Amino acid sequence: MADSGKKRDGSANGAEKKASPTPKPPSSSTSGFSKNVPLLVFVLLLGLLYRQLQPPVPKICGTPGGPPVTGPRLQLKDGRHLAYHEYGVPKDQAKHKIIFVHGFDSCRYDALQVSPELAEELGVYMVSFDRPGYGESDPHPARTEDSIAFDIEGLADGLQLGPKFYLIGYSMGGEIMWSCLKNIPHRLAGVSILGPVGNYWWSGYPSNVSTEAWYVQLPQDQWAVRVAHHAPWLAYWWNTQKLFPASSVISFNPAILSREDLTVIPKFAYRTYAGQVRQQGEHESLHRDMLVGFGKWGWSPLEMENPFPAGEAAVHLWHGAEDLIVPVQLSRHIAQRLPWVRYHELPTAGHLFPITEGMPDLIVRSMLLTDE
Repeated sequence: MADSGKKRDGSANGAEKKASPTPKPPSSSTSGFSKNVPLLVFVLLLGLLYRQLQPPVPKICGTPGGPPVTGPRLQLKDGRHLAYHEYGVPKDQAKHKIIFVHGFDSCRYDALQVSPELAEELGVYMVSFDRPGYGESDPHPARTEDSIAFDIEGLADGLQLGPKFYLIGYSMGGEIMWSCLKNIPHRLAGVSILGPVGNYWWSGYPSNVSTEAWYVQLPQDQWAVRVAHHAPWLAYWWNTQKLFPASSVISFNPAILSREDLTVIPKFAYRTYAGQVRQQGEHESLHRDMLVGFGKWGWSPLEMENPFPAGEAAVHLWHGAEDLIVPVQLSRHIAQRLPWVRYHELPTAGHLFPITEGMPDLIVRSMLLTDE
């Protein structure tokens, strides 16, 4: 019995020794993939987001698939083209030659409409041009707060306007006048700045002035300007998405028009060329304007010295007191800060005062006959 017990014990031990270990689950080729699914989804979403943030390639005028070139253009030293429009008296008969710089969401045909009578009386030749990315002028993705001044100088030289010429800039084109005063003052016979856009981050604005001006804007415009300044990489998506309102100027929101602006809006019915303004793409026209205009400048107009210390030219600044698009508070403070600027505030005018009856002639006459 003892022997048999031993045998049984031996059999049990033998069985235990011969028992196979618990088999491991078979490795699956899908297990590693499953672990990487979250990462792949994240990368895919990141890629989709990146695509949403990237603006489409602009449709360059005169290139395959791009809009046609329908008017005269001038080639700059870097190879870009500027489209331009001449009016007034013939250039070779002119006593005064004026370059007009258009505003936001506009083109060369949105020029200051000086009367033929005044042009004849004073011998005024005028030329306006499509700013980079607008109309039929080539985009300039590397545009800065300074570069446009040299484009204007290149235009003047290409058209042989002589050593000096006058400048008039409106709205976003008005802001550009500060760049011209800084970079090419030796070429300027006089300057008129009309309802200029102001950059809220320029040094020299007291906080109470910039704050008061800031809240004149609609909330959606406050956000659009914030994005342009702080997150330029987001500008294209911000101004094209449909989740919430973007720039009210881009969307033609009538809430930004003053009472006087509303009375002159019917004049825009003549803009049969309006489709040309954004034809190369909104990013290199509208959005690029915002990125430069409200971006981080390397200098401030409020800290400029008088570019004409000997009185060889005059600078006129015009602004409507009821402007709801570009708050007048910014221009008021600039005029107080820069005593060499001749300030004209229009008490009942809004942003569109340059197209009201008689204003173009008044602006030009004041610039050319500064002693009157």
